Amino acid sequence: MISTRVHGIIDYVVGALLVVAPFLLGFADGTAAQWVPMILGLGALGYSALTNYELGLLRVIPVPVHLGLDVASGVLLAASPWLFGFADRVWLPHVVIGVGEIIIPLITQRHPSQVR
Repeated sequence: MISTRVHGIIDYVVGALLVVAPFLLGFADGTAAQWVPMILGLGALGYSALTNYELGLLRVIPVPVHLGLDVASGVLLAASPWLFGFADRVWLPHVVIGVGEIIIPLITQRHPSQVR
């Protein structure tokens, strides 16, 4: 299982990656292909900062709720190319990161080992 500390590191890395991916991968075109990952990335950074785990700043969201948000975000991200009609242009980054966001919470501990 992934510890909540490692999960927190993954959260911040993936959140930031989602914000910059459209620019790095060439689909920053002002459409949903760009905005969906950016909004989900900013959201992930926000709820990660609010999560009650080792890397949380305010620690008001329980880890199980955070993990549920990760899964929901992953489902939306993976489905977004077809939901928002841009699958003919770009879909692979959305699906790969989205599936990761679904799998990682499923193998993460539900409670932090220690929270200050």
